Amino acid sequence: MFVLIAGLAIFLIGHSAKIVAPGWREGVIARYGDNAWKGVYSLVALVGFVLIVWGYGLARQDPVVLYSPPVWTRHLALVLMMPVFVMLAAAYIPGRIKTTLKHPMLAAVKLWAVAHLLANGTLADVLLFGSFLAWAVCDRISLKRRPEVPQITGLSPAPANDVVALVIGATLYVVFLVFLHEWLFGVSPLA
Repeated sequence: MFVLIAGLAIFLIGHSAKIVAPGWREGVIARYGDNAWKGVYSLVALVGFVLIVWGYGLARQDPVVLYSPPVWTRHLALVLMMPVFVMLAAAYIPGRIKTTLKHPMLAAVKLWAVAHLLANGTLADVLLFGSFLAWAVCDRISLKRRPEVPQITGLSPAPANDVVALVIGATLYVVFLVFLHEWLFGVSPLA
């Protein structure tokens, strides 16, 4: 469990610089440059992610069951995951979905975490998905208090972009559901 907790701490603390220390973050960027910041940030995120995956895999070998969700919650999780992929796509494609949600990536993380907490009841699941849910809620609250940063993209917001986000999201959902989830995590959501 230590590896999972260490990975979550590294990953989520690294992703929290804007939340807890925006002045320090801006100072580091001013001193060393944006590319240096992005390089270190990416390295920290990668180390945290690898530790999360490794630690979660280790924890699944000897699970500590906290609760046993009913079977219907797995079906509910499948339904809840569809908009997660659409929101992930919409985070990068300006349209009404992105405008309405303001931060579709955070909304996707929150819904992903809730769906998985409904369907899984081990200590590792609660630590993993609960940590991401708590982080996303804190980040969303902090975003309301920070000045808005204009987004620079090559795409202009258009209703057609929502269709593109829906198609990309639905395609990713099906591919992940049928192939990638079992390949990456060893568990088929359809089993």
